[in-house]
Amino acid sequence: MAAFLFYAMKRVIFYFDGFNFYNGLKDKSELFPKWKNYYWLDLVKFCTEFLDKDHSLIKVKYFTAPPSDDKKRSRQSAFFSANKLLNGDLVEIINGKYQNKDIKCKKCTQIFLGQEEKRTDVNIAISMLMDCVLNNTDILVLISADSDQIPTLQTIKSNFPDKKVKVYFPPERSSTDILGISKPIVFLGDNEQKFLNSIMSTIVTNGVKTYTKPDNWKK
Repeated sequence: MAAFLFYAMKRVIFYFDGFNFYNGLKDKSELFPKWKNYYWLDLVKFCTEFLDKDHSLIKVKYFTAPPSDDKKRSRQSAFFSANKLLNGDLVEIINGKYQNKDIKCKKCTQIFLGQEEKRTDVNIAISMLMDCVLNNTDILVLISADSDQIPTLQTIKSNFPDKKVKVYFPPERSSTDILGISKPIVFLGDNEQKFLNSIMSTIVTNGVKTYTKPDNWKK
């Protein structure tokens, strides 16, 4: 009689710190221009590249804020819409907001008006904790190098020992503080092939809706 091995699939949710991730890619592309092609990324396909055979992707949550600049907002909207068209409810966009802020230039010391992203850190923390409370996942993958999430990681570790938390650092981003409490860390900048495998087609369409990769997101 044949013996069959049954095992429970481990549910996985990815949490993208969008500001941290995008700016890491931007910095990487300034060093290596071909990385600009990876802005137009199929988020679900990319996350799937990191899954083991006994993993089941439940959701990709992307935390960001709509830019005030019309061109930037249009590019971001096309990126999200293309991902939703390809992946449906597997992708969830959680928006914060930008707030005006006086910023001091490190080089010239002059003060100029800039913008600061608000609510993203809190939104990530609440979402991760609630997914543990509601038992929505077995493995949580945080894509960020923002040390502000250390209390979140420590709280989950202390109160939900059955949950596994992984941290992936975006390209050109790292945090010594996070390295001190979470190991091993995945450095996404060392995983270019996974980015390459996950680029969306230049034109994403279902025959009714069409979204095109922005021209200045091309190498």
